[in-house]
Amino acid sequence: MPQDAIVITGLTRSFARNHVLRGVNLTLPAGKVTVLMGANGAGKSTLVKILCGVQRRDTGEITLGGQPFDPPDPASALRAGVVTVHQNINDGVAPDLDVASNLLLDELAAGSSFFLNARRMREEARRIAGAVGLDVDVTRPVRELSLADRQLVSIARAMSHRPRLLILDEPTSSLSATETERLFILIDRLRAEGVAILYISHRMSDIRRLADRIVSMRDGQISGQFEGETLDYAGAVRAMLGHEITEVDIDIPPQGRAVIEARALRLRPDAVPFDLSLHENEVVAITGLVGSGKSLLAEVLFGVSRAEGGTITLDGAPYMPKNPGAAVQAGVFLSAKDRLLNAVIPEFDITRNMVLPFLSRHTGLLSLLRPGSERATATRMIGEMGVVCQSPKDGILTLSGGNQQKVVVARWLAEASRLLILDEPFQGVDIQARRDIGRHIRASASGRATLVLCAEIDEALEVADRILVMSEHSIIGAHRNQNIDLGLVMAQVTESAAGMPS
Repeated sequence: MPQDAIVITGLTRSFARNHVLRGVNLTLPAGKVTVLMGANGAGKSTLVKILCGVQRRDTGEITLGGQPFDPPDPASALRAGVVTVHQNINDGVAPDLDVASNLLLDELAAGSSFFLNARRMREEARRIAGAVGLDVDVTRPVRELSLADRQLVSIARAMSHRPRLLILDEPTSSLSATETERLFILIDRLRAEGVAILYISHRMSDIRRLADRIVSMRDGQISGQFEGETLDYAGAVRAMLGHEITEVDIDIPPQGRAVIEARALRLRPDAVPFDLSLHENEVVAITGLVGSGKSLLAEVLFGVSRAEGGTITLDGAPYMPKNPGAAVQAGVFLSAKDRLLNAVIPEFDITRNMVLPFLSRHTGLLSLLRPGSERATATRMIGEMGVVCQSPKDGILTLSGGNQQKVVVARWLAEASRLLILDEPFQGVDIQARRDIGRHIRASASGRATLVLCAEIDEALEVADRILVMSEHSIIGAHRNQNIDLGLVMAQVTESAAGMPS
């Protein structure tokens, strides 16, 4: 394979007057991991869609292994050895099919004889799954799998094609530490075999572990390239944003009265009970590995799941909501993680996505909706959150991922609450969008308790007054976000400090 697996020269792509790619020049060498960083709307997704045959370029040239490359559709890109694992997990799996059918989906589309022999098909599926350490029943429907296992199905399917160029878009956002390291070992193996890897991420832990080179994009162009023995991470972020990123200075406000108090709360039969107090005016972050219990705690507080034991009070009164409707009625809101699965309604515009849980507040006589009231709320929140769009009437899927996330968070910030729970509110967004969302969470925190669940320590440090650590469905550490002992926090997150004093 030639040293440069993919060479892109002068690539452009426009949608009407919106120039998304403006002469992109980029080389992706074989046997190297190129990390691509860019703010939402920088052009990353369009570049990936052209490489994997979803969209066509306007002008420019692409060569793969020294030969012209212009895939008319995703199947052509796949046959040429360009394999993509998309950030949206549902783009990589068919939830209604079983695991085996998903892992062999491309062979199914091509009319493979695998599907004439169910036993042979299951054996091949187990072999593919085993290559990435995916231990599941291959006859089980994918919709029944956890988010992490669905992600591993998508990755396993991609790996089975022996790619020449592997594109990974935020692949670790749903993976545990063990699953993430397993993926990294696979990437190391593919790199050693001469595969070119384009890795799209803003997670510094991923970048430091994997990157041979970092490429920054801004406004549809390559704004910086960094390689060598010591990578300039700060320079890459600066090139991505066009300015320095300032450190977040947390000014911890006085605690108000307790909003939520949980005593001897037990999330699972075998979990250690814990106490939890959340107060007015404060933002509390809970961090921990995938599967540590963060989302289950959110579900208990929001009436989706029931605790195994313990008591909860809301403003001093017993609180155990029977369902999410009861939670919302009590002033407890939850912005769920994985916006495309659990939050965004693709068929609705920005306005309707934003006001959906509170339609009754926008109705008049005969329970008819008042469009003016809906638009006023949407327009106000678009301005406050800095959502980049043409109009509140724009379709939600016309927005970049970061702006979609701002809409999802704005939905729950638009109305007053007693407890606001935000589960992974920064998932899949760039550094600037993360700062924008975090800034508004803090600016609006007065008069309520805010609970932010996040897997990344740096996200917790940027948004929280207090940081709690969860492991094995229990809280094992509590830290005020001033002069914080990061070594202790990291030890607790990785469970090596279970039972340590906090």
